[in-house]
Amino acid sequence: MLRVVYKADDLPPGVVSDWREERGLVEIRVAQEAKPRDFIPSLNGTLRDFLANAEWFQLWEGEFLSADHPQSPLRVTFKPSRLVPTPPVYIREDKGDVILYVSPTASVEEFVQTLNPSIEEFLDGGQWFQLWRGEIVTMDSPGSAAA
Repeated sequence: MLRVVYKADDLPPGVVSDWREERGLVEIRVAQEAKPRDFIPSLNGTLRDFLANAEWFQLWEGEFLSADHPQSPLRVTFKPSRLVPTPPVYIREDKGDVILYVSPTASVEEFVQTLNPSIEEFLDGGQWFQLWRGEIVTMDSPGSAAA
């Protein structure tokens, strides 16, 4: 099973977000007191680093996309939402591109509580997989990492 889990956490001074990965799991921590104006750009950097160093893929209309795909490099981008009113976070996906819109007034806790079930549903669509030490891990893979 694949999981991407966001957590509000106490991080070292100056660190707004970070990530770790294991089989079937990516955990992204966000400084619990951060404001969207701080955690949105930090998460963009964290996700660029994650995609450059991990092996996650999107299956789009029969084509496998990764961060180094020549025509459609895989990107995950956080942006402030312009909707009024707006939910704490909502997701849009296209070929090679995932955009997560964040309410400019969302607390990290609201962000995390809204995002985690949305990502679970998003991954349940079966269009994503992880290559972990030579093993292809999908939503249907047995076992999962504990978050």
